[in-house]
Amino acid sequence: RGATAAARNSLLASNQRTILFIDEIHRFNKSQQDVLLDDVETGVITLIGATTENPYFSVNSPLISRSTIFRFEPLSLEDVVTLIKRAAADKEHGLGKYNVTVDDDAAMYLATMCDGDARKALTAFEVGVLSSVKAGQGEIKFDLELARQSIQQKMIVMDKSGDTHYDLASAFQKSMRGSDPDATVYWLARLIAGGEDPRFIARRIAVTAAEDVGNADPTATILAAAAIQIAEFVGLPEAQLHLAQAAIYVACAPKSNASAKAVWGAMADVQAGRTIQVPMNLKDSHYAGAKKEGFGRDYKYPHNFEHGYVKQDYLGVNLGKQYYQPTGRGREKIISEHLQKLQSLLQHNPNQGEDK
Repeated sequence: RGATAAARNSLLASNQRTILFIDEIHRFNKSQQDVLLDDVETGVITLIGATTENPYFSVNSPLISRSTIFRFEPLSLEDVVTLIKRAAADKEHGLGKYNVTVDDDAAMYLATMCDGDARKALTAFEVGVLSSVKAGQGEIKFDLELARQSIQQKMIVMDKSGDTHYDLASAFQKSMRGSDPDATVYWLARLIAGGEDPRFIARRIAVTAAEDVGNADPTATILAAAAIQIAEFVGLPEAQLHLAQAAIYVACAPKSNASAKAVWGAMADVQAGRTIQVPMNLKDSHYAGAKKEGFGRDYKYPHNFEHGYVKQDYLGVNLGKQYYQPTGRGREKIISEHLQKLQSLLQHNPNQGEDK
């Protein structure tokens, strides 16, 4: 409030506009962000906000609508190597005064381990150089061994409530759906290394098994269910073996979303269309008074008929559509052939199951 008040005074007194830079703007709650709205809209301040979060989730919609979003990507390996060598040579702002020479493989190692974050790379470089200075070395040779000592463990970026969490889960599921086992196991490793809950990973596998494999290979859902139980019971690190087995199986299985499309279509009709009443022949007749009401009276028990199938109305209305349309892939090919066989029985004997 003080900064915006000073900006208004400056604008009135000297017609000078103010640039207000707020780092980590997502740490302002919604009410605090609202304080900025009037001054942004009237042009009293030019607001520049920096955030490591997705601004569409963490910044107020009115501020977003008045802003231009710039997305900053991680630096390339070559960019980070250039920065390290520049820091080694710069005597004023870098570490050049320590007479440092950097091996190419050492600079590439830091660039790889920092995942495009120049600050991480430069911090590790500084740690290695200054530790050598304290050890009394004259000319410092920053080699691969010193680089490994400077950054011993790679920090895996993972925000369980932010973009990284959802992006990795999306890539994991889409790789399984796309039948790429190598990409699947890589994204699985990223999730595990980032500390993701193994139960969350197992649930993603189960969803993909049902949605994208379905009846083309029902074993995929069985393995996914087993992975959920094992992840709950065993936990990491051992559960990574079972998660990998289930995920790779789903990735390699024949694909069909026919079951998913069937229930999506039925759900849409249930929610948007007129509710269909249960036909009299299908109503429960196992209680006193049901038979008197005529419930279940004309129900035909399929096992009493040849082929275990009988012509019977199970909806009471003609929907004019077919929810489940099995593909010709995997086990659904057998299911499709079986359904066609049942239809052929009706064609050859239209009166099958009818009272004679």
